[in-house]
Amino acid sequence: MGAIDTEETHGIVAEAERALADIRIVREEVSKVIYGQESVVENVLLAILSGGHALLVGVPGLAKTKLVSTLGTVLGLDSNRIQFTPDLMPSDILGSEVLEESEAGRRAFRFIKGPVFAQLLMADEINRASPRTQSALLQSMQEYAVTIAGQHYNLPRPFHVLATQNPLEQEGTYPLPEAQLDRFLLQVNVDYPDLASERRILLETTGAVEETASPVLSAARLMEIQTLIRKMPVSESVLEAILALVRAARPGEGHADTDRDVAWGPGPRAGQSLMLTARARALYEGRLAPSVDDVRALAGPVLQHRMALTFSARAEGTTVTDVIAAIAKRDLN
Repeated sequence: MGAIDTEETHGIVAEAERALADIRIVREEVSKVIYGQESVVENVLLAILSGGHALLVGVPGLAKTKLVSTLGTVLGLDSNRIQFTPDLMPSDILGSEVLEESEAGRRAFRFIKGPVFAQLLMADEINRASPRTQSALLQSMQEYAVTIAGQHYNLPRPFHVLATQNPLEQEGTYPLPEAQLDRFLLQVNVDYPDLASERRILLETTGAVEETASPVLSAARLMEIQTLIRKMPVSESVLEAILALVRAARPGEGHADTDRDVAWGPGPRAGQSLMLTARARALYEGRLAPSVDDVRALAGPVLQHRMALTFSARAEGTTVTDVIAAIAKRDLN
């Protein structure tokens, strides 16, 4: 039994080393096009490597769209982009049936696939779509399939949704329901670049020749890495840290600060997200198993869209980020 375990361990180590080399090349290719957003690139890649979806929140002009298109190229994924608007209909996303007549005069319905039938879907300004259209995307994000006229259609695998949202513009928008927010593995906040990065952006993107990224992986190889991440061991200390963090973020668990500031907290899916992304972060940094530091680093991206503050907390200027940081400091030692 010990020999088998050792053999399996050597196999996982070899797979991890190969995956690490691939991830390193992916990072190098992305960095040719996206400057000064290392944390954003890391978190979006972690979401994809974990097999999930990501919500990118930031003001316009911070290269969110460019990042998604670059990742589609580098990861070898078939990608589509949808610009969400208030008049967008579910059929504009999922597809629709059309009535066709053959040369023999027979009429039959044919399904024309919508842009959701892609391996990497960019949902640009997702909160501008009506609730009806947002809900049409919900099934695809959760079940990796859509239902049209009673017929079930499977989506290509892997399937990832990277959605963007402008936190400043509220007029003409429809806030995403909690059920759909919970389907996003991570919420990635995209901030302004630092001075050195912005200087490079100005120089590199306004010349006659602009750098482009090259394909590195294939869809099949990406799925192999995703499977490897699920095989990575998680220690008891990391598991306990995840449980402690998630449960401490819920009111009614014996924490006065949380009871005062949090209206509702994260469900079990938050813990699942931390388990997966902590493993992915460990591999991303060249380690074979996650640590409590990985849980601490991912607390914000995993929890911030799965919690809501009380009115009194918001009135005092408290933010979700502040609450999560305080919980992590208190419960992750």
